[in-house]
Amino acid sequence: MKRKNLPVFDNTLPKNLPLLFQSRAKICANIPSQSEKNSQGDFISYTYRQVYKSILELSVVLKETIGVVRGDKIALISDNRREWLITDMAVMSLGAADVPRGCDSTGKEIRFIISFAQCTGGFFENKKQLLKVLEVQEEVPSLRWAVLFDNPEDEFIAFVEEKGIKVYLFDRLLVQGKTKIEADPHLKAVIENEMQMTDGDEIATYIFTSGTTGVPKGVMLSHRNFITQLEVFHNLIPVEEGDVWLSVLPVWHSFERAVTYVIIALKSCIAYSKPVASVMLSDFGKVHPKWMCGVPRLWESLAVGINRSVKKKGALKYGVFRFFIDVGKKYSWAKDHVTGKVCRYSKADSFFYFLYGILPFIFLFPFSAIGERVVYRKIREKFGGSFQAVLSGGGSLQKETEYFFKAIRFTLLEGYGLTETAPILSMRSVWENRPGCVGKVLPCVEVKVVKEKNGKIISKAPLPPGKRGMILARGDQVMRGYYNRPDLTREIIDDDGWINTGDLGILTYDNEIKITGRAKDTIVLLGGENVEPVLIEKTIKESSFVETAVVLGQDKKYLAALIVPYADAVENYARENGITIGDYDALLETPEIISLFREEIDSRINTAGGFRTCERIYKFLLLSRSFTIGEELSAKQELVRYKINQKYKKEIEGLFSEK
Repeated sequence: MKRKNLPVFDNTLPKNLPLLFQSRAKICANIPSQSEKNSQGDFISYTYRQVYKSILELSVVLKETIGVVRGDKIALISDNRREWLITDMAVMSLGAADVPRGCDSTGKEIRFIISFAQCTGGFFENKKQLLKVLEVQEEVPSLRWAVLFDNPEDEFIAFVEEKGIKVYLFDRLLVQGKTKIEADPHLKAVIENEMQMTDGDEIATYIFTSGTTGVPKGVMLSHRNFITQLEVFHNLIPVEEGDVWLSVLPVWHSFERAVTYVIIALKSCIAYSKPVASVMLSDFGKVHPKWMCGVPRLWESLAVGINRSVKKKGALKYGVFRFFIDVGKKYSWAKDHVTGKVCRYSKADSFFYFLYGILPFIFLFPFSAIGERVVYRKIREKFGGSFQAVLSGGGSLQKETEYFFKAIRFTLLEGYGLTETAPILSMRSVWENRPGCVGKVLPCVEVKVVKEKNGKIISKAPLPPGKRGMILARGDQVMRGYYNRPDLTREIIDDDGWINTGDLGILTYDNEIKITGRAKDTIVLLGGENVEPVLIEKTIKESSFVETAVVLGQDKKYLAALIVPYADAVENYARENGITIGDYDALLETPEIISLFREEIDSRINTAGGFRTCERIYKFLLLSRSFTIGEELSAKQELVRYKINQKYKKEIEGLFSEK
């Protein structure tokens, strides 16, 4: 794709997000802003003018009827749907901030977030989400009102209001807002004046990142945190007015949310779908999207699904398919080398890459051309035929998956960031899409790599390209801090404004980031879910049979664990239950002992215990030897995770094997 296709973009954006939407409602009023399926499964579009009108109507009722005021914190518990964006903008229009969470959250998580943030009210997708709050109502004393997107039975409303929580229905609030504005047109000016009063440094949202650790970490993100990315994002992708984006990731996650604002800034349209392959494939054909965001697991599942679909068509067709996919992967690799789409750590690297790739590039070119006619184009048509690129974030993109899509000439752009940076620090562009890195550092942020040892920074001087160290970032998109936890804020942001990402990496000669590992304990699954392993490990160790537990799963589809049992406890159990002991190693492999530990783990790590489905331990391995200080344990007898990963590399690979 040539840069001449880059659309003209006004870099001067308003100071806050509601004013951004207001500006788009004025300059592209009749362009579709949202598209959502009706009860018949057909997509219905709503223009920027129509959506802005709904934002004003909801804002009026929130202010005049419910009594929302500047500084309030409002819970927003819902998955992707058009009401989410209207609510988000209406809350922020009044100078309030939302506190979002998805429908997959446990009641314990939701109650904790509402209580800790002191939310006075909340929006809930359906009665099921509100019931999660009511399970232990005394844990949410600040909650006085609730708005439901889906209409429940009258009996349910009466049930909730008997508990002292006033219930409103979303669609009725819009009708009330419309009636109020028609009766008093001045109310529109009142809301727009509130928008003008909101400064860019005011908090737009509180996103909680640690739901099960017991540590309150509400990331405070300002309007400016988001706006600063919007001013430069047009340099990465040539989005045109009216282009359609398919939205499937949880919108409360910072990545999808930031891209939602990108869509608005670039005057394009959001079409709401679901992260289910069959649903997405159907929706691709209905709305013909050009862009979308996804997590690595999504692309992996689509690649696996395509492979299985072709395999069902017979050995001959599958053989042809596999041949041209392999050709496409090798050709893409060679083309990347010839065209300079390879990470370089010195200026001279490009020349050697060219020499390395030129012969396979020439040899494979005709086969790739044939593959385009008989295989690649047909696969791309399944995605609606209009895609220009998709953005991947929330975890590391697997090389095999990336080159599958490169083989069929489907553009994947990988990015990197964290919730605390709102979140995007780097992103590949369609013009500089180099595999092996997570893109060039955005021009609105500074990034440096500094020397570290065992996860601790030992020098803040920037390392040169090609040197591995801790990644630090600084800029307008760095969070305002953790809500009510200045102590935790000081641990991650220094006096000069540099935030410690907790990630290890390398900067390339072209100022791109290559991630090499994680210094912090947080695990990011392929689906983008953040998992804190410490509490899971602690809970597993509550079993009288478990000496040590190590939870694993970085960039994988599921969690697994290495378990060191208490040998005496296991042997006593075996004797009491008539299990032949013999060799201890062999005992740990018996079905009875495996079943024992499966029950010990599952009885503790489950939704009833406050854990999410993604936090379930899918596989585990019993180790017969205790961890020792200097090997798997530090002097403080803390887990040294990188040493464990090295020592048990083969065993860990087995836990995540598809076989």
